[in-house]
Amino acid sequence: MGSEMPRTHYSPPWGNASIIGVAGSSGSGKTSLALAIVASLNLPWVVILSMDSFYKPLTPEQSKAAFRNEFDFDSPEAIDFDVLVDRLREIKNGKVAEVPVYSFEKHARLEQTTTIYSPHVLILEGIFALHDQRVLDMLDLKIFAEADSDLCLSRRLVRDVKERGRDIEGCIKQWFAFVKPNFNKYVAPQREIADLIVPRGIENKVAISMVSSQIQSTLALKSSQHQLELSRLGKIAENTPLSSNALVLEQTKQVKAIHTLLMDPTTDREEFIFYFDRIVGMCVEKAVDFLPFTPFSVITPQENTYAGLKKTADICAVVILRGGSALETGLRRNIPDCRTGRILIQTNYRTGEPELHYRALPANIADHGLVLVLDPQMSSGAAALMSIKVLVDHGVPEDKIVFVAYMAGRVGVNRVLRVFPGVRCVIARMGDDMENRWVETRYLGC
Repeated sequence: MGSEMPRTHYSPPWGNASIIGVAGSSGSGKTSLALAIVASLNLPWVVILSMDSFYKPLTPEQSKAAFRNEFDFDSPEAIDFDVLVDRLREIKNGKVAEVPVYSFEKHARLEQTTTIYSPHVLILEGIFALHDQRVLDMLDLKIFAEADSDLCLSRRLVRDVKERGRDIEGCIKQWFAFVKPNFNKYVAPQREIADLIVPRGIENKVAISMVSSQIQSTLALKSSQHQLELSRLGKIAENTPLSSNALVLEQTKQVKAIHTLLMDPTTDREEFIFYFDRIVGMCVEKAVDFLPFTPFSVITPQENTYAGLKKTADICAVVILRGGSALETGLRRNIPDCRTGRILIQTNYRTGEPELHYRALPANIADHGLVLVLDPQMSSGAAALMSIKVLVDHGVPEDKIVFVAYMAGRVGVNRVLRVFPGVRCVIARMGDDMENRWVETRYLGC
């Protein structure tokens, strides 16, 4: 590995996520209000987190009491605030958060978890969303949903009977034993610290519009800050020599001849695909050299001992859609059984900012010895930055990541390697810094 460049800070758009708390009585319409806010935004980066996921696991005695409708689920003591705060901090810092799954039918926390990653805005809803000071310190907006007590009771009856397998008698028993007294003791005081009190729930279009506008303003501010950060990184990279971790294929006569065919507009598509797959294979071969190997001896057919090497870890690849799919055939020719994942990053045509829309990563990606990131072109480096940040957030060490591209610009490469100096980039050819993306169009034919 070459000498590392000085590290430069980079925060993605989902770094420092905005968190909105929505509290209120059981049955006050908190969930419906949160869903209405998300629907009004129609954006993929606003996520709802229910505090119901954070009920503490019950002891056998507590579980028996719960099935008799005699356990108090409406007290703050029933919520695992320590785990909730830990997960909120992970989300706030742009990390991967594994959220517990609680079954109300079994009165138990299930083994599986739900993953939350990269929301720009998180809506935390629950009867105690504004109760714990540690949670309050992380909230950007505090909302209290208000509703008539009779309406709350009727909603709770319908929900618990239809969705949680309860009977009406048990629901009413819980309401008067725990829900109503705890509302006055714990829930109602949260009204006093709320920034916004919303009566009538989803019928209150004015309140929903206000919250929606606030979130839109927050997202616009985050977008502009991200663009400024990308611009700052570009200026730093402009005056920096090409990093030693940028590994360009040796430009032999054969390699130059392949480049000539690929860049000739008169080359037919079938020939273009053949030679592009060939040069991608060369890049993958160079990248695989960074897979960890250990000495290993074998006895040859001639009864001689050969002192060779054996890989000690697996390799996987992550394709940046859609262009990265053009590199998969070249990848498979070298590593037929390579496990692959997908990341979809699209540039907003209005702002020029890259946006993360989708990710599906190989299981246990952090345990692989090498992770290849595939994209045919790297110009500004913005999409590469975002994709590598996703991998790092999922626990992949920088020195296990190799970005493979057919062509790249010096500023884009330096921008990536200033932020992630442990990453390597394997490139077939250095091109212009802001060259339009044309490789995948030629390869895919559309």
